[in-house]
Amino acid sequence: MYRRIAVPALAVILASSSVLVTSANAASGLSTLERDELTYSYRQLINQYYKQVDTQHALDGARAKVIALLQHDGVKKPAVPPLHATNNLTADERGLTTIVNSTVAKYGAKAPSRQVTYAAIEGLLTSTGDRYTTFLTPKEYAELNAGLDAQSFGGVGLSIGIDEATKELKVQSVIDGGPAQKMGMQSDDTIVSIDGKLTKGRTLDEDSKLLRGKPGTVVRLLVVRDGKTIPPVDVTRAEIKPPSVTAKMLNGDIGYARLAVFGATTSAELSEALKKLDAQGAKAYVLDLRDNGGGYLNAAIDVSSQFIATGPIVSVAERVGSTRQYDADDVAVAPKPLAVLVNKYTASASEITSGAIQDNGVGTIIGTKTFGKGVVQTIFPLPDGSAVKITTARYLTPNGRDINHIGITPNIVVQENKDARLGDPTRDAQLSSAVSFLHQRIADNQ
Repeated sequence: MYRRIAVPALAVILASSSVLVTSANAASGLSTLERDELTYSYRQLINQYYKQVDTQHALDGARAKVIALLQHDGVKKPAVPPLHATNNLTADERGLTTIVNSTVAKYGAKAPSRQVTYAAIEGLLTSTGDRYTTFLTPKEYAELNAGLDAQSFGGVGLSIGIDEATKELKVQSVIDGGPAQKMGMQSDDTIVSIDGKLTKGRTLDEDSKLLRGKPGTVVRLLVVRDGKTIPPVDVTRAEIKPPSVTAKMLNGDIGYARLAVFGATTSAELSEALKKLDAQGAKAYVLDLRDNGGGYLNAAIDVSSQFIATGPIVSVAERVGSTRQYDADDVAVAPKPLAVLVNKYTASASEITSGAIQDNGVGTIIGTKTFGKGVVQTIFPLPDGSAVKITTARYLTPNGRDINHIGITPNIVVQENKDARLGDPTRDAQLSSAVSFLHQRIADNQ
């Protein structure tokens, strides 16, 4: 689960603590930007990490990573002087940058200054032993953002998957209002060929590339529906933004919503999905959080608030001793029987929502024990496109439970069946149990 911050120019932020560099030194050592990124990362780790940081251990970690990089790049016995921590943050920053700068000046031909800077920052962060406190290269940071806030692309608006039994390409869901839906495509359709190319035997990635293309171009699909071949479907590609929420009706009276991630638009997407499910006659809901590794803290609070009218959602405790409680904001939908599906990959923001629903008694958790990630990371972007991700707090459920390394135990434990097809009650034991449970609740309320 992540919190983001906006970062102004580092030269301004670090004006009071940066070590001044002459233009001659900068040419043979660290650039001003690299120096500032290094000192900024060190300061954020010391000030923001949710536990007290052993400064000597952190400096040793930076030195060790730099030495490892140099050895990897062909320097057999790198001469990198040891760093000695003081009780002064600015002095430690000065010592760190001086050593890294001199190392770059000496070995720059073997290891570029950017790579040495990255290694030092990575060493600072990994010294904590916290798997979630890490350095992100520009590529890794971009991939993280893309995973949370999906980027648009030219496509047809289908979610597809390979049927494990038949190895056929199946339509899992159709994006509302997308070009495929407009042409009548439906969930569970089998796509036999794409522009004349047979899908069977191809990988999912290969099929996805065939479906994608420049908006405005046409792709022809040969489709089998309910065992019968229908006339070829010509779909005009459009700009598609993958949804984080997919929804459909089950058995005519159960509204099913699956959340892939807790992104910036997830709460708004879920709100629209619930409205459509209500309009179709939903008498109960299934919220599927299986395989959902989390996302933004605010998204978890906003999603939880759609089912919890009032009261606490989560409490966030930081190192300084302050604890902030986040409450529901009185926007919940009309209460209906609710089942929340979870598994061992339900983590972080997903666990906040699961724990809040469980503690507030507004829904029943079904599935297997969740992952157990009860800490919050803040992402500090750096000007060159990289970022440092630091664990800055831990969170507690409304009843004060710390679920880190523990997870959330469902109210009803149901194991996932082998070769489950999530979202299909006939091949998804956990979903089938949820539907049966909700039908009983509906009957009890009548």
